[in-house]
Amino acid sequence: MSNDTSNQMWGGRFSAGPDAIMEAINASIGFDKRMAAQDIAGSRAHAAMLAATGIVTDSDAEAMREGLLTVLSEIEGGTFEFSAALEDIHMNVESRLKEIIGEPAGRLHTGRSRNDQVATDFKLWVRDQMDAAIAGIQSLQKALLAQAEAGADWVMPGFTHLQTAQPVTWGHHMMAYVEMLGRDASRFADARARMNESPLGAAALAGTSFPIDRDMTAKALGFDRPSANSLDAVSDRDFALDFLSAASICAMHLSRFAEELVIWSSAQFRFVTLSDRFSTGSSIMPQKKNPDAAELIRAKIGRIFGANVALMTVMKGLPLAYSKDMQEDKEQVFDAADNLMLALAAMDGMVRDMSANRDSLAAAAGSGFSTATDLADWCVRAQGMPFRDAHHVTGALVAMAEAKGCDLPDLSLADMQTVNPDITEDVFSVLTVEASVASRTSYGGTAPAQVRVQVARWTKLLA
Repeated sequence: MSNDTSNQMWGGRFSAGPDAIMEAINASIGFDKRMAAQDIAGSRAHAAMLAATGIVTDSDAEAMREGLLTVLSEIEGGTFEFSAALEDIHMNVESRLKEIIGEPAGRLHTGRSRNDQVATDFKLWVRDQMDAAIAGIQSLQKALLAQAEAGADWVMPGFTHLQTAQPVTWGHHMMAYVEMLGRDASRFADARARMNESPLGAAALAGTSFPIDRDMTAKALGFDRPSANSLDAVSDRDFALDFLSAASICAMHLSRFAEELVIWSSAQFRFVTLSDRFSTGSSIMPQKKNPDAAELIRAKIGRIFGANVALMTVMKGLPLAYSKDMQEDKEQVFDAADNLMLALAAMDGMVRDMSANRDSLAAAAGSGFSTATDLADWCVRAQGMPFRDAHHVTGALVAMAEAKGCDLPDLSLADMQTVNPDITEDVFSVLTVEASVASRTSYGGTAPAQVRVQVARWTKLLA
């Protein structure tokens, strides 16, 4: 494709093209070509509207729409020659369209500006990414549901401060991430609904004097309505910030789970075995199996959160309406979207492939005085003891067990009665981890029956 049209595209304002440095800093085609499909969709909708309102002839509009499909096929087929001299995807497409259909191409830009065009393209692209993120999240949720259902009654330690707290079930732990991811999906869905207004027809900043039909183009592009203020439509990128914010929170949840998988797969824990497909070996230590996929997911939050901060910083000082600073919006969002989808796919694969080591989980569940709270609860229920007194009795029994080098169930009744003579043999019925998790029957609790209730609820929601 010829570059000799670059000056014409500017009109008569400049007698010579920008020099190499200006071209390099000004051009966005190196990255905004990713929005080619969205740009062409927007232009086809705009062309149809121009014909419907009588602004251009039906024949010109048809030539535009057919020519744009030819351009799209060239781009998708890899034969399109992108030109930095033409700056961006919009001018590249329009220039090639003129080569294909001639004069009618020059009428395509009637009633719009590159300002509303890029806002429309970018919204369409981000909206597609929100849909992809929701689909990726729901696939991961289904993988977690399968793990939760299989291990609904497998006991494991629950932690606070990474210290043994109370026994929980494997299924309950998996379902915690299903809940987190459910909120992540809802954030993307909320943001999608909020952003679904069309900027097309806002023109440069003030609207247009042509009798355009903004409702028609909005409907054609799947928007709920046209944006109600032309200044706002071309000058804000809060829809991209909504995406980056939701992506950052989702990546944070993935990072937390990745951290657990790194810990759990270590020789010291052996809670899970990750598949060879998502692990690597050491170059010099043959016994090593490194959870590299989990570690890389854990690192992705840095890039995604960084993109959020970067775009916030770009936007924070801009007066209305459009400023060229806003060209710096896309690379951040493109990178964040790519890395979020990669992290979701990798976590999905790891969860589907990993095996929980039930024996190791059970052994760890019974260590660290994990049923101490159950002992205190028993003192309250069986003896009518105030909880603070029960807490003190239990603390004394834990100290005794520590001194003896054993766990609470290993103390004799006589030992326990030296702390509180009213303790009876019945206390041992609550000191097993199985009894502990089975007793946590409050809604949302770790009891296997409750876990299965939540698995069934989410299975129905994701069906």
